[in-house]
Amino acid sequence: MKVLITCNLPKEVIGTIKKQHHVQINDEDQPMERKRLLQGVKGKEGLLCTITDQIDIELLDKAPHLRMIANYGVGFNNIDLKAATVKGIPVSNTPGVLTDATADITFALILATARRVVEGDKRNRKGEFQSWAPLDFLGREVSGKTLGIIGLGRIGKAVVRRARGFEMRLLYHNRHRLEPSEEKQLAVQYVDLKRLLIEADFVSLHVPLTDQTHHLIGPHELELMKPSATLINASRGPVVDEKALVKALKTGQIAGAGLDVYEDEPNLAPGLADLDNVTLLPHVGSATLETRTKMAQLAADNLLAGLRGEIPPNCLNCDEISHRSKSV
Repeated sequence: MKVLITCNLPKEVIGTIKKQHHVQINDEDQPMERKRLLQGVKGKEGLLCTITDQIDIELLDKAPHLRMIANYGVGFNNIDLKAATVKGIPVSNTPGVLTDATADITFALILATARRVVEGDKRNRKGEFQSWAPLDFLGREVSGKTLGIIGLGRIGKAVVRRARGFEMRLLYHNRHRLEPSEEKQLAVQYVDLKRLLIEADFVSLHVPLTDQTHHLIGPHELELMKPSATLINASRGPVVDEKALVKALKTGQIAGAGLDVYEDEPNLAPGLADLDNVTLLPHVGSATLETRTKMAQLAADNLLAGLRGEIPPNCLNCDEISHRSKSV
């Protein structure tokens, strides 16, 4: 069958797909332009895309033979899942394999913002470090502080395990509360969102992007946080009202922020890049050789299974497609 791969993948993964199907691939380390994407999907039965590709009704209408969409990433808000389901096209993602890498980058952001690592590096490179001084360039300790985690799924729990090594007090807020036995095992305390924001020294976001989580952190929520608190976001950019965050950082409403994702990615809200009290990473939560390779292989496995007519290992809508078929 004919397959479009919209991103550059490890050669061994591409080779696995090429052994079974005819492959057209974007081998540049840049997203496909919209015009090329719409043209490239024509006549294809399989599509392996990334979170930067908008898979909407316009694209689906140009690919009437499409049998499988494999998304390279955990998030899938780039795909019109309802439209794909109506057309009977299975859609998959790549959960699980990036848990540790994303938890690592979350803690890297916590440490970098608390101890002003990026600021210190810039200062040293400019030759501004002349001598050690007792009150110079003070940051904040992480050990023993309160960490509030919003969204205690795989990644949130992995962050908890790392935080326990720093003897942090652990609060969490989740759509569904954990069983008491699991709370005890993880040493976490369930609280409502308001209390978490009021008490936490570090607030870390680990939620998917939905209508309910869009701008979950806005002006009101930022006002609830301590002036000494730090906001960490390695989930989805639009979960945070970025303009409100810039204002809060400028006025000292909160002490700092560490971001790996952005509301209008790759664009930053005006003024964000000018602030020293925010650490800005270029969406590298899963960017380790090991994790990106595992993601590519999982996406390929999903793609190949779907093209064989099987239920992909990580199908997001197969139950709905099956239900629709039975109804018809």
